[in-house]
Amino acid sequence: MDQNKTLPQATIARMKAENQFMRAFALFNLSKWYGDVPLPDHDLTPEEAQVIPRTSKATVSDYIIAQLEAAIPNLPSKDQLPASENGRITKGAALALQMRTLLYQGNKMAEVVAVCEKLINNQATYGTYALTPSYSALFSDPATNKTNNESLLSLQYVPTVRTWQNFWDFAPRTVGGRVSAMAPTQELVDDYIMLNGRGIKDAGSGYVESNPYVNRDPRLTATVVYDRYSWINPNNTTKTIYIRPGSDPVQPGLDEYSPGSQSASATGYYWRKYFDPIALSSFVSGNNLHLFRYAEVLLTYAEAKNSLGQMDAAIWAKTIGAIRSRAGFTDAGALSFPSGDLTNIIRRERRAELAMEGLRVDDIRRWKVAETTMNGFAHGAKFATDQNVDGGYIRTQQRKFNPQRDYLWAVPSSEIGLNKNLTQNPGY
Repeated sequence: MDQNKTLPQATIARMKAENQFMRAFALFNLSKWYGDVPLPDHDLTPEEAQVIPRTSKATVSDYIIAQLEAAIPNLPSKDQLPASENGRITKGAALALQMRTLLYQGNKMAEVVAVCEKLINNQATYGTYALTPSYSALFSDPATNKTNNESLLSLQYVPTVRTWQNFWDFAPRTVGGRVSAMAPTQELVDDYIMLNGRGIKDAGSGYVESNPYVNRDPRLTATVVYDRYSWINPNNTTKTIYIRPGSDPVQPGLDEYSPGSQSASATGYYWRKYFDPIALSSFVSGNNLHLFRYAEVLLTYAEAKNSLGQMDAAIWAKTIGAIRSRAGFTDAGALSFPSGDLTNIIRRERRAELAMEGLRVDDIRRWKVAETTMNGFAHGAKFATDQNVDGGYIRTQQRKFNPQRDYLWAVPSSEIGLNKNLTQNPGY
């Protein structure tokens, strides 16, 4: 790059910074899954590439942070970015990756707080960020999805030019879905709190198992399709989604739960989040997919402050309280600073807010709870034939997680074959 003699130096510096970010993001993902990974800090010769050893995850993380620190001065803020350049790397995006990298280390919470406070309190320098008024619009309304103050970095799509189609295999069949390739679990549904701020198993929650979806966190309806769900079509008409076996007045009931079905949901739930009302046939969508958004910054800030013993009513109000208010909560019991187990309250909030955004798998690993959450059966709705097994909730998948092995992925044998100095992770 330095050999270029025609581009302005500021342009060269920015392009270098963008590449530093992308390299940092790649190393972040590699170390997240594999732990210690090779750290190529210069252009490797073919001979070096065949013998480069693994570097400790901690050292790789420090390198990521240093690369991002070096990049930030040469990147524009969000407010300096013209609309035609949406999707290019900004100072805010680099800080967001710093935040996530530090958070995943687990022992850098003071540093996490410092990065979050830059994004929260120093927006004149790093860009203006805020929660959008509507949670569902952020993912589904094309105008809000494309232009908002919540996204720090999003994958850019353009209708008919650059599109994605995954929702075709998430939606109910009666509204155009194909097969239910990935369905929400009962465990996810159960983690959405009641409108009064209580968990469904808490005393005084008002939860009724026979009518389980009323008075729940509004993000449940924005995210998950459940039995008798009122699906709003693009023309503002509604269609009731019948999932309980035998309940659809129009037979065959294509959305009904059926054991062993190759097309209906295996859990009795479908997805609503990411629905694009102006999608082309077969849910071909040009909506953006958000990689980092401001709600994650607020959730991370709350988690870090709580881990440091610094959570109070003021921090709660501008983090969890603000997120719940945006979601549609109005009851003081949901918005006021709670007196219960703050760690689990914040973790549950993170699960509800960020559902289907790819972060849950990271969270249960960094919290070291995967051996609990990923062992045993994942469940679906209360539609099982035998109501005496697991309370009648569908057993959909038996999972096994070995904590001595499964917190890291196996290094591919093809990679080990290319580099004699690569070692395998324990247990594989």
